[in-house]
Amino acid sequence: MKRILSAAALAAMLAAPAFSHDYELGELKLDHPWARATTTVARASGGFLSITNEGETDDTLIEARSDVAARMELHLTENDDGIMRMREVEGGIPIPAGETVELRPGSFHVMFMGLENQLVEGENYPVTLVFENAGEIVVDFAAENRAGGMDYSGHGDHGGHGDHGNHGDAAMEHGDGEHSGHDH
Repeated sequence: MKRILSAAALAAMLAAPAFSHDYELGELKLDHPWARATTTVARASGGFLSITNEGETDDTLIEARSDVAARMELHLTENDDGIMRMREVEGGIPIPAGETVELRPGSFHVMFMGLENQLVEGENYPVTLVFENAGEIVVDFAAENRAGGMDYSGHGDHGGHGDHGNHGDAAMEHGDGEHSGHDH
């Protein structure tokens, strides 16, 4: 059976989200910012989005700020001899000219640390992202429950840095059954 689409239905299909940008700041396009929804006891969460630099000059994400968390940090998760470790990124996250950088579970991400309240699925949380060249922009991170990737819910508010060792139930999930602490 053939289906005939109305002009409105066809227009809606052609307005695919893949061709739009959630936010723009100069030559930077920021798409689908989201944060992992948390439980009532979680003190931390990861924030993710893609950043496309359509310009001819490199930029760097140097800071994130939000009233939702006592502290925000830019992090990278790396595989260290089969153990996934998180560390704060010194100097920020590079956004090379003409490229897209994905802040995603298991890679670069924004950490919400010292959460006083739960990040509730379906709610939006404003975060100010600061770029070295492009400046600042307030972006709403939507709390989502997504399966897979890293689990930052037990990451906690570590009052200091160094090797925090194994956090037991606060360990990060990464699919191979091993867990690690938080390295800086």
